[in-house]
Order: sequence, then structure tokens, then C-alpha cells
Amino acid sequence: MTDFDSTALLKQLTTRPGVYRMFDEAGNILYVGKAKNLKNRVSSYFGSSALDAKTLALVSRIQAVETTVTASETEALLLEQSLIKNLKPPYNIVFRDDKSYPFIYLSSEDEYPRLAFHRGAQHKKGRYFGPYPSAYSVRDSLNILQKVFLVRQCEDAFFRNRTRPCLQYQIKRCSGPCCDLISKDDYADDVAHATMFLAGKNRAVIEDYANKMEQASSNLEFERAARYRDQITHLRKFQEQQYVVGQNGDFDVIAAVLSSGGICVLVTYIRGGRMLGNKTYFPSPKLNEGAREVLTAFIPQFYLEGQGSREIPQEVIVNTGIEEKAVLSEALSAKAGRKIDISDHVRTQKKRWITLAVTNAEQALGAHLATRNNMQQRFDGLQKAFGLEAIPARLECFDISHSSGEATVASCVVFDQNGPVKSDYRRFNIDGITPGDDYAAMSQALRRRYTRIKKGEGLLPDILFVDGGKGQLHEAERILEELQIVGITVIGVAKGPTRKAGLESLFVSGGPEVNLSPDNPGLHLIQHIRDESHRFAITAHRGRRSKKRKTSSLEGINGVGPKRRRALLRHFGGAAQVQSASTEELQKVEGISKTLAEQIYATLHNG
Repeated sequence: MTDFDSTALLKQLTTRPGVYRMFDEAGNILYVGKAKNLKNRVSSYFGSSALDAKTLALVSRIQAVETTVTASETEALLLEQSLIKNLKPPYNIVFRDDKSYPFIYLSSEDEYPRLAFHRGAQHKKGRYFGPYPSAYSVRDSLNILQKVFLVRQCEDAFFRNRTRPCLQYQIKRCSGPCCDLISKDDYADDVAHATMFLAGKNRAVIEDYANKMEQASSNLEFERAARYRDQITHLRKFQEQQYVVGQNGDFDVIAAVLSSGGICVLVTYIRGGRMLGNKTYFPSPKLNEGAREVLTAFIPQFYLEGQGSREIPQEVIVNTGIEEKAVLSEALSAKAGRKIDISDHVRTQKKRWITLAVTNAEQALGAHLATRNNMQQRFDGLQKAFGLEAIPARLECFDISHSSGEATVASCVVFDQNGPVKSDYRRFNIDGITPGDDYAAMSQALRRRYTRIKKGEGLLPDILFVDGGKGQLHEAERILEELQIVGITVIGVAKGPTRKAGLESLFVSGGPEVNLSPDNPGLHLIQHIRDESHRFAITAHRGRRSKKRKTSSLEGINGVGPKRRRALLRHFGGAAQVQSASTEELQKVEGISKTLAEQIYATLHNG
């Protein structure tokens, strides 16, 4: 294949906005992109400035570039999303989401309206509440509505043919309108309150029920008052379970997290100030994307090319700044017919939503990467990458952590073909070495670990990974030789010059240096076990350092002196309880303001 001559192309390119399409030698689409300035954007691929490994792989395959000029940057964005959806270029991030979103349907035209699950076109007369992120979240909400408001959810044919109340009436999940066990006015009142609840007006419903309870008690209608009391209890219990209270409005909170060759984008749905649930997406990394690039690709695909039933809320909140935010906001506003804000710097309640979304995304990504199918693909990739005779059954990885030589700790984490084997993790407190000597620390940890295994206290791994380059590799080889342990492949994992994931150098015992492509599943497995050993080492180091210094974790926090420390410890009963407290719980302590509570929480969870 001949190299693509970009000179002639770049000379004739316009500086106007538009879309560019890149093709390989066979005429197959490789990548679709948009640009505010086509000449500058396309030129950046063929300049002398350093590109990451994945982008270089794309450029090496380009044999033709086509462009389409548009009237504006927004028009270019819309055309780009249409082309990505239709062409599915291999180097673009493509988010697949073929299902329409479910709603709660209220048949408001009926004499006795019903609530029901609904997915698809909205042809029936009535009101639709949603969309909800999943069928589970709809059914969960319907379950709550049954308990609190007793509005029927049965099919019309079932309802019309009843001569006596069904089981739902017996277990107090329906008020029995099919058998005239409730008046039309009272049923209409229940439907009105259910509608208010679905619209996010929980407090108004509770206040209304409280007034009705008092009025019923005054009129000596004690059964009616008890019913209102029970409804208030159910609503308050549900409200306590909600993370979101006191913030009205409709929002989507979107968080993107990346780890060890995997990406997770999580969308949390807030409607009427109430959290309805979330939905996760796991696209494959194509180029050297960060969270900013992932969200920039995700948002237009999610809203502009999604199902027709997808609603665009009044504000989209993201966990990192995104490229061309103003253009995206303009495009979303044009589709929705009203102003749509995209926010990346938020405070108070919205910041809590983002924090929760990031936490959920991290956990979802960890679970996704640990699934059996995913792990099997990664172990297969590892076997092929190093030409192993069989798929390795057990992996171990060592890492060293210290602070300028203080409180040195070594970690050993273990993976099998199902993922992390946490019961076999070990940590080693390192003593008797020159502070900061990582080679000596690695030698001590390896000798202690494999001496015990030689005595029958554990299993030998098929592959031993050490975090570091040739120096750490040679130390590992020396210890295994000293202990007369054979049959283990030793691999040193050295970070690349920019320390970015995907650019690692791998040094193999008895072999040449290996550099795997950033999308290689075997490399993703190596990154996963390396990152896990790093996390485990840092956690152990911080614990040892804190214990050695014999200081409270509350010391060193600005504004928290002896008096406030004593108040915190007395209120919660210990430092561990303070560590696990939320900002709202910290504010309940005398002398702790909202600002100071947020500062204490941030210090304890980021230190």
C-alpha cells in the first residue's frame, strides 16, 4: 500500500465548517469527523506534531479523504451524527442503543383511569410520564403507585368483566372501582394525587394528604383519616430513599469514566427533582480518547440520533468539560424547541448528582470488565500476544508504594480466568532497606512471597507481572532462580514516555521487548491487573503511614481544631464513623457549617 499524498488535498481545502470522511485503500469508510475549520482540522492528522499510537494507526490506513462543506458548525454536527449512524465507521465511538425508552401511561380519558407500562409509539389518548431508563425503574414506580394511591393497573377487558374484587383489592393495592367500592370523586382524587407524584410534586401531595387527614379526624371519620395517614407514611418512606430532595426540575446527569482499556458512560435521569434510575453504555475505545472526547461523541448520538421518544431535559450535567459545548447546546436547543443548557461546573445538589454518577459508573465498569466473557477474551488475547502454549490460569502482579521512602509497602494481587481473586491478595510491609530503593523492596516482597509458596502455603502463578522495567524484571528473575522456581513467565510492565494507558512497554524474561496495540484485549488484562495492584499498594501504604504517624485523620483539616474534633468524635463515636458520614450528617454536629462539612468530607475522601 502506498502512502497517502496529503499535500494536494490540504492545498485545496476550505477554511469553512463541514464534515470530512476518511477511506482506506479498498474504499471502506474509516472515520467521520466534523470541523469548524476543515483545513485546520484535516491538516492536524498529517502534520509533524506527535500523534498517539491509535491515531497513527488510523492515518497509516488513509488513502482518500472526502469533505462536505456546511453552512454552520451546528449543521456540520448534525450531518456528522447522521453519517456515523448510517456508516458506522470503525474508528468512531459508536453507542448502540436500539431500544425505545419505557414510560408510565395514564389513560386519563377513561371513567376510571388506569396506570400502565408503555413502550413504543404514543398513539393512545392519555398522559405519558418519563422516559424511564429501564423497564425495572418503571415497574418499581408502578409498585409504589399501587401501594400509595390504589389506582388500578389492570387491562380494560379484565376491568369490565369483574363481578367481585380481585386479589389486588384484597391486598390493598387497588380501591376496587370495578365493583363500585369507591366513588368516582374519591377515585378521581387518587388519580390527581398520582399525577402530581409522577410530576415530581411529592411535597404537595404529602401536604394535601395531611390536611385531609386532619379534616377527616375532625369529622370523626377515623377510617378515612387512617388511610391518609398510611399514604403519608408510604410517601415519606419513599422520599427518604431518594437521594434527591429539594431540587426541582428535569436533568440528565452524564458521567464518563475510563479504566484499563474500558469505557463506561452512565446516564442518570432526574425528573421533577426525583431520581428515576440510570442506564450504562460500554463502547469500545477506538482512538486515544479521554472522558472529554467520549462525552463529546456520546451527547449528540444520544440526543440527536436517538429514538424519537427520547426526551431532552432542561439541563444536561456532565462530569468533565466537553469540546464545542456551545455548538452542542445550540443543536440540542434546536431539536427540543427550547433552550437546553450543558453544565460541567456545578455546585451543591447538582455536584452530589455528578459524584454519585461517577461512583456508579466506576462500579459498573469494574463489573463489566470482570464479566466471565470479557475476562475470557482477555486471557485469550494474552495467550496470543506472548505465544503461550496454553491459556494462563493464574496471574500475579507486584507493585511498590511509599512516600519519599516512608512506610514502604508491596502489594501482590491475583487474577484467575474469572477475574480478581481477592482472598489471595497479600501485602508486605518492607523494612531494612535504603528508603526509596524500589529494587530492594521488590526483592524482599518476592522472596517472602515465593518462600512461603515453596513451603506449600499457596499456588504458583503461570505469569508474574512486576510494575516496572528491566530492573524490576531482573530482580524477579534473580529471586526465582535463587529459590529454584521454574516454569513462570515473568513480565515487566513499564509505563510509556507519556505515562498514558495503551503505550506501555512489556519486557519478557528471555525474550525481546513487546509493544501491543492499545486495543489488544491481552494488554487490557495487563492494565487491569497492574492498576489493581497499584490501588491495593497505595491503600496499604496509606494505612501504614497513618498508623505510624499515630495522628487522627481529622488533624490537618483547616477549620477543625481540638474542640471540633472532639465534637465530631463524640457525635459519631469514632474516626471510622466520621469517615463514613455524609456531608448532611456532618452538618448535624454542633459547630460544623455546611461549607466546613463539605471540606471535611472532601479531605477525608480525597486524601
